[in-house]
Formats: sequence, structure tokens, C-alpha cells
Amino acid sequence: MRSSAKYIWIFVTVAFIGGFLLYESSGLFGSAPITSTTSVATVNGEDILVTTWQTLSTQLEQQRTQSSGESISLDERQAIQDQAYNQLVDEALLRQEIRRRGITVSVDELTNAAKYSPPPQLAQDPQLQTNGQFDLAKYQRFLTSPSAKQSGLLVQLEGYYRDAIPKQKLYQQITSGLWISDAMLWLNYRDASDSAAISYATFTPSDADIAATPVSDAEIRAYYDAHKKDMTRKGRARVTVAVIPRVITAADSAAVRQHAIALRDSIVNGSAKFEDVAKAESSDSASAVRGGDLGKGIKGRFVPAFESAAASLKPGEISQPVLTQFGYHIIRLDSRNGDSVAMHHILLPITQSDSNADRTDRRADTLTTIAGSAEVPAKFDEAVKRLGLKTFTAEVTEGQPLVHDGAQIPSVSAWAFQGTKIGESSDLYDDQNGYYLARLESVTPGGVPTLDAAKNDIKAVLAREKAVKKLVDPARKLATVASAGGGLERAGELLNTPIVHTKTFTRVSGLPDVPSSARIVGAAFALPVGAVSEPIVTDNAVYVIVIDHRVDADRKLFDATKDQLRSQYLSSMQQGRIQEFVTNLRDDAKITDRRKEIEASLRRTSS
Repeated sequence: MRSSAKYIWIFVTVAFIGGFLLYESSGLFGSAPITSTTSVATVNGEDILVTTWQTLSTQLEQQRTQSSGESISLDERQAIQDQAYNQLVDEALLRQEIRRRGITVSVDELTNAAKYSPPPQLAQDPQLQTNGQFDLAKYQRFLTSPSAKQSGLLVQLEGYYRDAIPKQKLYQQITSGLWISDAMLWLNYRDASDSAAISYATFTPSDADIAATPVSDAEIRAYYDAHKKDMTRKGRARVTVAVIPRVITAADSAAVRQHAIALRDSIVNGSAKFEDVAKAESSDSASAVRGGDLGKGIKGRFVPAFESAAASLKPGEISQPVLTQFGYHIIRLDSRNGDSVAMHHILLPITQSDSNADRTDRRADTLTTIAGSAEVPAKFDEAVKRLGLKTFTAEVTEGQPLVHDGAQIPSVSAWAFQGTKIGESSDLYDDQNGYYLARLESVTPGGVPTLDAAKNDIKAVLAREKAVKKLVDPARKLATVASAGGGLERAGELLNTPIVHTKTFTRVSGLPDVPSSARIVGAAFALPVGAVSEPIVTDNAVYVIVIDHRVDADRKLFDATKDQLRSQYLSSMQQGRIQEFVTNLRDDAKITDRRKEIEASLRRTSS
């Protein structure tokens, strides 16, 4: 450890680079209306500077791209900016609460923390470990070295602990007194361990029945007044998207397979090492950095085609190219011990050949030339017609990516809410499946809707509620017949009502395939086995259930593990208490959010 300069990177460099990039590229300085003193938010009178927000956003974005090895979409960038904003607001609230409570940190506390409780980044550094474990003595020798002082690391550590220790003290105050008794621990254990299976019949109103159910204006008004706060919703927009798909041909697949064969041959004949080829060629970035190492684990971790190919290999053997939905794999089985296997692999995705990709890229360039960022709606139509493109129209929700036919379309949703004008076209976006260009058709801002805007949605909710209640009588008839003899299955046959049999579930797991199932789960653990329930009304349907079997939690196993369980529950309770505390601080705080104004200003500056 001749130098501790790399540790300063942990504390300083990312923020510096983020700030420099922000200064050079964002237009926050100079002639732009946003300056170094502009705040993105004010929290109880304390300003959070836009530069701080942008710098943290840049840092988080760099971390994401470095870990994934891929560029991010506008949707992901928006999520990162939201994460940075929320983090800064929460930190401001915690600082204010620490000052309000008079929490301080002494020199002795700083010294002891630095000496005995290193930050995670240092504790995980291989140079401060022995046999893979953090070595406290090695760390303490490093702290007293001249390089640690000369490089400024000690100053950075002091700043770290001046922030971390008061937070820790605050969290201790917040969570002090938390305890869970044996009785409560047993109840929680039972919730996760008691199991049951049921049979049920469902009575669901048809769309026609719902549509025919009358709802008065007075009922709509009463519902709106009672639920106004709950009706806050995010912005919505309608977009039309033109698509240029990356069409993969049989020739493309054959070319990738031939490349995989050539790579395998180079490994088998000894002219290349498997690990080196994986690092250079594999598109599985998570394993590629480890030379293709997939680690050791039980069978069944991967898709069937991969598992089948791996199962046929002997230790040390390298497979021929294996095709899965992800591309071609070259697999090396390292060891097999019972159901546990260790493997390496190289993944080559099937992509367009250079000639096909060039043709696709030229079409994308033409699309951009005609309609990219166009403010005239007809330009979009002109490009679609000229290139013979397919389009689709969809509704997007602010903060959520656009999904069409099961695939996520990059950046379109985030673009739609960045002050875009109606009829305007987007930039060209792309992913591994193709190119996309969107036109904004309409946008509805988020917030509490007016009564007129919410009327149809409220009417649909009330009509469904009424239609569901009408089904209580036929459900009760089924329950009566089932209770009279023959059980639910026989009653279903007599009344032409299908009966569904569930798999085993717990109070915690619930019934994932049954909407609004909390009442049904509650009844499943309250009724005797074999008993037929009364009609159970949920938001969408009426159910009649019978409990087929139930298994109670093992008390002896609980007694043997309750100390470990208590530690786990207390940790969870502490995290929950802290999150609840921060949420309450937010609810009580006066927070002014200026992100929309700043984004609009940046957009005007760049246009």
C-alpha cells in the first residue's frame, strides 16, 4: 500500500467528475437562467442546490452504467434523478432533525469510529484483508501511515463519520425500546408457517352487467368528496410510436454460431484461454468480468436448454454452441458434486450481420432526418408513409416505462413528460430490438383530477361494486346447497358453477392468482376444515370457499429457532420504524419541488 490515492477516489473523484461534466454540458452556468445558486427544492427553508442534485444524479448514473456495462434510457435516467432527489430531501430532513434534537459527535467518537469501524468501501478492499477477511490490524497500520495523512484520506474519513455517527445516534433514538415478545413472535411465525389449501367458487359480474348498473350523479359526487385525496394520480399521455425492427435472419444466426465454433476451437486447441475469451467476447457482463464464471450452485438455475447441455458434460469438458433465447453459449463444466455444479460460459447474442445492420441504420437515419424532434405532426406521418413503418398508439404513465406487446420501449415515456408539445416528435431511441420514434398525441398532468375528469372512472368503480353485491344471493344459494350435503364440488355440479382447487398457501404468501384475496385468506385460517363459508365479498367478485386441509406451525421448531427469529424480526422492525419516521418527517415538512420548472428551463435553453 504505497499510496492511498485510490481511497480518495471513493470519497471525492466521482463527485468531482460529475460536477465537471455537469458544468461543461448541462448549461447550468453562463447565460442560462439556472445558476450555481438555483435550488431544486426547499425543505423547511433549507435549499437543495440544483448542482448538488445533478451531481448526485450523475454519480448514480455512472455507478449504474459501470455495473451493467450498458447505456441507460431516458426512463432509467428519470428514475435515477428521482432517486437522487428523494435521497437529498431525506438527508436534509435528517440533518434538521439531528440539529433539533441537539445530537453531536465528539472527537473521541470520531477517533474510535475511524479506528474500529471502517466504511464499507475500505473494509471490502482486498489490500486490507487477510485470507478474504477484513484485517483490523492491517487497517489500523494503514491509518497511521504517512500516505494516509498526506493524501487527505483522514480528512475525508472525518467528514464521513461527522455525517454517519449523528445519523446512527438518531436511528438508535428512533428504534430504542423496540422489542418483540415470545407471544408476538409466535404469531408472526404462525403467519409465515401455518398453511392451508382451499376450494372455491367465484361469482364475477360480466362487463354487460356492470355497464347496465345505474349510478347517479349524487353517488359520484359523494364518492369524489370522500376519496379525493386517494385519487391523486400521475400524469398520463398518449403517444404514437413508429418502429424500425432489427430483423434477425437465419443467416445472422448462422454467422453467430460459426463465430462461436471458432472461439471454442481456439480454446480447445490451446491458442486461447477460456477466461480471456469470455472477458473479450461474452455479452453477459456480470460473468464476463470474472472470465465467464457462473459460480457454484444447484441445478435448475438456468433455462432448460442451458441446463440440458450442461448436464451432458463431464468436468473440464467444453460444449458445442448451445442455443437459448439469449443467444449461443459456450459452456465449460468445472465440477459436479451431487446437485451442485460449477460452470463458466461465454454468451454470444444473435445480432444482425453488418450488412443487415447497415440497412436498418440507414432507414433509422432517414426517419430521423424527416421527423426527428419535428414540431409539425405531418412530418411523422410523412416518415411513416415513406418508409412503410408500422406504428402503435399507447397510453403511458409518468414515471413508468412504456410496455408494448410484453416488451419495454426505451425512453418514450420519460420524453413525453419533459415539457413536450402536443404533435411534437421525439428523438430516435433504440435498443437491441429496434429503433423507435414517437409523437405526442395528448398529455394529462398529474395531481387530483377534477370531478368531470374523474367521473367516468368513479362511475365504473361504483357500478362494479353494485354489480358485485347483486351476486351475493346466488353465492349464498351455492353455499346453502354445499352445506346441506355433498360438499362444494357437488353443489358446483348441480348449479353449473366451476370449482377451483388451490395449492398450499400461508397468511404471508396469500393467493397470488386471486385478486383482493385478503378476506379469503383470513377465512381460510378461521373456518374449520371442511366448513363451507358464507359469501365473501371482495372488490371484484363474490367467493364461496371450503377449507380442504390445514397444517399448523411446528411449535418445537419455533422454540429451537426463536432467538434467531427475534433478531431477524427486530432488524426488520427497526428498518420499518426508520422508514416510517422519515415518511412522517416528509409529511410534516414544507417541501417545494422545483424539478418541473428546472427541466422546462433546461429544455428552453437547449432548444
